[in-house]
Amino acid sequence: MLKGSRCLTPKCAVERRRRIPGRRRRVSDRGLQLIEKQKLRYAYGVLERQFKRVFAQAAKQQGITGDNLLVLLERRLDNVVYRLGFADSRAQARQLVQQGHILLNGRKVSIPSCLVKEGDTISWKEKSTKTEYYKQLLENIQAKSIVSWLSLDRQNLVGQAISLPTPDEVGTEFDGKAVVEYYSR
Repeated sequence: MLKGSRCLTPKCAVERRRRIPGRRRRVSDRGLQLIEKQKLRYAYGVLERQFKRVFAQAAKQQGITGDNLLVLLERRLDNVVYRLGFADSRAQARQLVQQGHILLNGRKVSIPSCLVKEGDTISWKEKSTKTEYYKQLLENIQAKSIVSWLSLDRQNLVGQAISLPTPDEVGTEFDGKAVVEYYSR
């Protein structure tokens, strides 16, 4: 379907592509660490310089650095907006925050990397509640599930951070240890 009509014939380039004979090179440990770091970066939509800064902040905290890193990335405002179900992707949540539709504790915040603390409330700007997107979101929010460290008033679309996320609640398949090893060189 996505390949086009030519792939319905025997001339399909995807099906005919030949493998190069010989051995496939094994990825080194450093390569595996890099792949893991890049997966984490791309999943949260963070650039390299900002990711290094978050990693340095996680390394300064007490506890396991890999777990601290995941928790810090999870506490970003754009990610919390995504986890509350206000957006379908982290990129869309980032755009909602940047355009000023989201209020944090009653104040307009346009910085997606802002960290959410325990007890913070996340709501919509009053002017933004009149948009078509907000009206569609009110209808579709009932079907979305919310993570355990957040609560959501589905009638008014006001979310609250009940507690800080734990590494177990993050629910990601990333190897924090590999990322720490990558940066420890």
